[in-house]
Amino acid sequence: MYTRPHRPRTNGKAERFMQILQREWAYAFPFASSADRTALLPRSIHFYNHHRAHASLGGKPPISRLNNVVSNNS
Repeated sequence: MYTRPHRPRTNGKAERFMQILQREWAYAFPFASSADRTALLPRSIHFYNHHRAHASLGGKPPISRLNNVVSNNS
């Protein structure tokens, strides 16, 4: 994930996303191996973007903010 230099707002969003990933994916429960953890990452990111309620969006997921999105995974 890249952010523009000297932009605390976007950098803060990136840091918050990483914090959530650590809490809700990487360290949510013990994994048998690093490969098992890595295999779960795409599902975790999909859940975050398509199903997880976000307080700043009125309880809606981030995908709800985008127009003209074609998705067959919801």
